[in-house]
Amino acid sequence: MKLPFHIIQLLKRRSGSDLRLPSDCEFLSLDIGSKTGVRIGATTLKRLLGFAQDEREPHASTLDAIARYLGYAHWEELLQIDDQGNSNFEAVDGEVRSVDLEVDATVAITYPPDRMLRLRYLGDCRYLIVASENSKLLVGDKVEIFNFVPHHPLLVVDVWRDGKALGQFTAGRVSGLSSVVVL
Repeated sequence: MKLPFHIIQLLKRRSGSDLRLPSDCEFLSLDIGSKTGVRIGATTLKRLLGFAQDEREPHASTLDAIARYLGYAHWEELLQIDDQGNSNFEAVDGEVRSVDLEVDATVAITYPPDRMLRLRYLGDCRYLIVASENSKLLVGDKVEIFNFVPHHPLLVVDVWRDGKALGQFTAGRVSGLSSVVVL
């Protein structure tokens, strides 16, 4: 199975690699492993990116790891994104996508039981936490987020605190985000 074109484009963007050569899959394998905690072999990635002709279906856990790496909760959620060619992907109702925001825009979110975050957009899917109530994310943390979707968990791809990478973080695992507002 080869991944759809638009998902390969997302992988290129996320990894910062053109993924033009089979050897690029080694780097991608390490990057996915460091960001998700799941190791996907370079050979599997070569198949998925079309460098090797093999129609075997990948394991569901492999596809879920790719989805998490790209900022989605699971593979099925990632598949809901249609490839719109040169245009943008269709947004889900109420979804706020980082690529659509202006630098310095502020996003306010709430999620149960009584958590609130305000994030200032820095560009390139990165945010600075400017207000935090009852959250494990703290004022001053920098985070990488692709999108905010009401009633879905918030997947923070990376958290940096005091210059140190802390890894992935999920907010609102059970009930999702209660509100998403661009201020």
